[in-house]
Amino acid sequence: MAGKIRESFGDDLEENHEINVTPFIDVMLVLLIIFMVAAPLATVDINVDLPGSTATPVPRPEEPLFLTLKDDLSLAVGNEIVARPVFGPTLDRLTKGDKETRIFLRADKVVGYGELMEVMNLLRNSGYLKIALVGLETLPAGEAPAAAQ
Repeated sequence: MAGKIRESFGDDLEENHEINVTPFIDVMLVLLIIFMVAAPLATVDINVDLPGSTATPVPRPEEPLFLTLKDDLSLAVGNEIVARPVFGPTLDRLTKGDKETRIFLRADKVVGYGELMEVMNLLRNSGYLKIALVGLETLPAGEAPAAAQ
């Protein structure tokens, strides 16, 4: 154990020129735990069986707006189930009235083409013309995965 003999007498304490970083580490660990818990809550949790596509993926915006057509033909915007009569006002609320917002349309692969077109017509009637179809990435026929080559 190291110690220092004070040469002066009195009640004055000697100055310490070191920074105590322990409180900063504690704060950083708490923030890390908060972000680890909050990150999974920010994802879309509606299960849908998407068909595959071999197209090259395009970059996704920071906060995409997903519209999901489930196998029971119900609609969900993000994680919120939306009835068709209030579909337009709900989109306007979520996009803050910006009709140029790209809507990412996901549909279960058992949904028929006619039902998908009805949803696209709902989007068009609401004024949203920028629609991106979402699918799973698959390899073209006869092509092996990069790890297997």
